[in-house]
Amino acid sequence: MGSTIVRAPPIHLTGCATRRGPDISMPIHPTVEAVTRRIRQRSAATRKAYLEQVEFHRHRDRGSDRLGCANVAHAFAAMPGNDKLRVVTERARNVGIVTAYNDMLSAHAPLQHYPDLIKAEARLLGATAQVAGGVPAMCDGVTQGAPGMELSLFSRDVIAMGVAVALSHDVFDAALMLGVCDKIVPGLLIGALQFGHLPTVFVPAGPMTSGLSNSAKAKVREEAAQGLVGREQLLDAEMHAYHAPGTCTFYGTANSNQMLMEAMGLHVPGTAFVNPGNAMRAELTREAARSVLAKAAPPIGELVDERSIVNAMVALLATGGSTNHLIHWVAVARAAGMIIDWDDFSALSAVVPLIARVYPNGSADVNDFQAAGGPGFVIRELLDAGLMHEDVLTVRAGGIREYTRIPHEHDQRLHWKDAGPSGDDSILRPATAPFQATGGLMVLSGNLGRSVIKVSAVPDDRHVIEAPARVFASQAALQDAFQAGELDRDVVCVVRWQGPGANGMPELHKLTPPLAVLQNKGFRVALVTDGRMSGASGKVPAAIHVTPEALAGGPLAKVQDGDVIRLDAVQGTLDVLVPQAEWDAREAAPPPVAELRANGMGWGRELFANFRRNALSAEEGACTWLHN
Repeated sequence: MGSTIVRAPPIHLTGCATRRGPDISMPIHPTVEAVTRRIRQRSAATRKAYLEQVEFHRHRDRGSDRLGCANVAHAFAAMPGNDKLRVVTERARNVGIVTAYNDMLSAHAPLQHYPDLIKAEARLLGATAQVAGGVPAMCDGVTQGAPGMELSLFSRDVIAMGVAVALSHDVFDAALMLGVCDKIVPGLLIGALQFGHLPTVFVPAGPMTSGLSNSAKAKVREEAAQGLVGREQLLDAEMHAYHAPGTCTFYGTANSNQMLMEAMGLHVPGTAFVNPGNAMRAELTREAARSVLAKAAPPIGELVDERSIVNAMVALLATGGSTNHLIHWVAVARAAGMIIDWDDFSALSAVVPLIARVYPNGSADVNDFQAAGGPGFVIRELLDAGLMHEDVLTVRAGGIREYTRIPHEHDQRLHWKDAGPSGDDSILRPATAPFQATGGLMVLSGNLGRSVIKVSAVPDDRHVIEAPARVFASQAALQDAFQAGELDRDVVCVVRWQGPGANGMPELHKLTPPLAVLQNKGFRVALVTDGRMSGASGKVPAAIHVTPEALAGGPLAKVQDGDVIRLDAVQGTLDVLVPQAEWDAREAAPPPVAELRANGMGWGRELFANFRRNALSAEEGACTWLHN
């Protein structure tokens, strides 16, 4: 059955959330339950301490009643008179808006006018809203291969701090987080969880309409890497691929963010992939205001528990989402007092089927994914298979089952209908007939450390690569070797000194085209790195996030040119095949001190020196605000 939401009249707050989910209709899978239980037990002390803070802050007097008169006057001085009267005299609820708007990011440009929509809707509900603050939002697409990319991962923690600064004014009864892209949503979520007593809803803007297909774009990039097309043709292709407001259309980190927000029940259901130009978009934004102002809306610190974290992990694996989330969601969990690790992802990946094929795991883009059933189809299949927890809090009255439905607008009202069967079984398949029986991500372990690989996009005959190593200290050095024809052979390219402590763990996305060219020539090629490759790591086997990183004394620093490396994504191993005695006796290569020092200079990188010094490992979320 579909449901109908009627726009609420002023003063009357429509119900949109509850403290308990519906009865469980399918027993939870034993592995999912075991992982959840393990997280709960591992996190008992830290989660208890976190929830005690949430409970303490929930039961204080309202900010405008508790703060001094001068504080209150400052907080509301710029408000229109009627709003000031509501919030101070009538004690109306006040929503803090945190926005990542800028018009550098195509995905964030549509957010410009969202605060006006939200404020108008809050007034209809007898409430008020203020833009509490803005947070920075960088476009990784602009900074790929440039110095700015070395700020990218740490921008997540800057965003979290920006949320903390915005909400520290402490005059808010609820919060709305406006943001979409790679580090922005994890940063907003980490920051929001520091104010876990506030009901909080996340508000996206949707993907751009489809332009040049991702496959066609990738082909032109590979041709450019070989010198077969020039800059003019490459630029024309890129401009036709990235052509309008909205998120990029491949299933990278930004769109994986949106899938995870749906799976955690932090969006208005079905909001993720509605295009910015769709007439329904504004109404979905108003619905976010209605949802966060519902009297029973749960505090985000209670909503985000071990079950909702596991639900996000399962959704990521089932859709072959971004490898970046094996870093980000570790940090998100820690922000709510929970401890997860890559073993949890690995255990879930062994039982969660891959039910989506979206580029780079397939040829479809996210608009095709949405048309085929989108998040609603995925969540329903996972719930019905017992692979997601149904007894979870969400920002909606119907619990997580509401997220199996797709919104549409009729007679200026929002309605939701069941996702129904897959609209295209080359894009979405039921859990009973998946593309593959296991998830799209795998943890690799061996004498080179621990790493992750996105196997869902890699051809089956490339899941095991054994070849001599060629070692590089930067992605630029690898590109130079490729251009010189030095890599036309079976090779495992090792790019080290790229971890959080070395240079901020940049994405090495520029390596995808040259490595793909080598693979297309028939060579057996792989990448091993302590850096990142983003959600678009592509069809070349890539063992990424290797930890410990080389700079921290990780074994990657001991690899030499010619060492045979075996990457086995079937058995889950990553090893250098050097005799044990020789390996034990080998000295680690010294860090390229001059290059690392130079990497810390210019383009604002000096300001991030403390981030590099304090960052935990990739498996610990690369957090800069926690210490072992």
